[in-house]
Amino acid sequence: MPINILMPALSPTMEKGNLAKWLKKEGDKVKSGDVIAEIETDKATMEVEAVDEGTIAKILVPEGTQDVPVNDVIAVMAGDGEDVKAASASAGAAPASKPAEAPKEAPKPAAAPAPSPAPAPATAPAPAAQATAAPAKGNGHARIFSSPLARRLAKEAGIDLARINGSGPHGRVVARDVEDAKSGKGLKAPAAAPAAGPSIAPSMSDKQILALFEEGSYEIVPHDGMRRTIAQRLTASVQTVPHFYLTIDCDIGKLLVAREEINAAAPKDKEKKPLYKISVNDFVIKAMAVALQKIPNCNVSWTESGMVKHKHSDVGVAVAMPGGLITPIIRKAETKTLSAISNEMKDFAARARSRKLKPEEYQGGTTAVSNLGMYGINHFTAVINPPHATILAVGTSEERPVVRNGKIEIAQMMSVTLSCDHRAIDGALGAELIGAFKQLIENPVMMMV
Repeated sequence: MPINILMPALSPTMEKGNLAKWLKKEGDKVKSGDVIAEIETDKATMEVEAVDEGTIAKILVPEGTQDVPVNDVIAVMAGDGEDVKAASASAGAAPASKPAEAPKEAPKPAAAPAPSPAPAPATAPAPAAQATAAPAKGNGHARIFSSPLARRLAKEAGIDLARINGSGPHGRVVARDVEDAKSGKGLKAPAAAPAAGPSIAPSMSDKQILALFEEGSYEIVPHDGMRRTIAQRLTASVQTVPHFYLTIDCDIGKLLVAREEINAAAPKDKEKKPLYKISVNDFVIKAMAVALQKIPNCNVSWTESGMVKHKHSDVGVAVAMPGGLITPIIRKAETKTLSAISNEMKDFAARARSRKLKPEEYQGGTTAVSNLGMYGINHFTAVINPPHATILAVGTSEERPVVRNGKIEIAQMMSVTLSCDHRAIDGALGAELIGAFKQLIENPVMMMV
């Protein structure tokens, strides 16, 4: 029987993705493990593999299609010995459905996963549709008809086809509609998202906001998937997680001396380049990881049924990227050397900016670090990213006058602010954690024992 290839779920919380590129075409033979397509999620571009052997009989969702729900049929494959034309004619009616295989390293769902800010995905595959139809948001997965050029232009501009009013036959979206949408013309108002958590006063509508400004004095840049996800998660966090903040100043004079000595002694490769270069942030990651081991009641995640106490310190580190940010995770950071943390972070940062991280590399974690010191910021507060119960905001290091033994001296100081989830961590417990961090960061040799 023909096999339906479904849009795969590349992470436990994925609901839909963009079909960025087909790497196989109709008539191509594939075998299990062959990479057949590239799928874009809100934060990464990932390759997906075929599960079975056979021949691609019909591609139902063309490359460039956005917001394809998980489990929708994207192609039909004829199995070994089957008639390719007959499989193509069935176009999604075959009962045997196979999702494309997610990367082999994909994680198993955690015992107590973080609640998703968006509704759960539909599980039934949608009926077969014309190749020019792009799935859109809404009940029943309504289709948006568009020309191939319009889809390409919309993708390049980061505009959701579902928000563009089509002027072609039967409402078809054509290239001129996308060009109009770039300047804010012909855009539909976005559908209201379901409220997450407790009800709050309604926010201003697009129309109400735009009415406050002179027409022609602005342009509208449509949100992409990453920005929408960030907005949903952070809004849910501040509405449902009771934050409190603890700030402390750290003398990092010893740390800077140790960093200089470690980097000077770094071994060289064949090209005489050092094998690692430790940053202040690498010390911060290590200190936070060890501090959580010293105060294990802070290394937790809140769930309604009970407190999840983690054995290891998995530290997420905020990395800025075009259009938003992402937090790749240093797993078991308390067990790793500073050089290992440094090299892992350099790899994560490079792949994060090109959207090549795998979901298991940025999902989960037990805490996070956000460092804006390189921008000259000396103090700020960060929003907790559930299921974390803490996040450490790190400011710049600077020379400040301090009083020691009744005398004013100049010291290299750095302010850090710990955000805590008050459901899981009380004030005194949070103070113990930030105190342990201060002791470690001021005496870096203690991280090694």
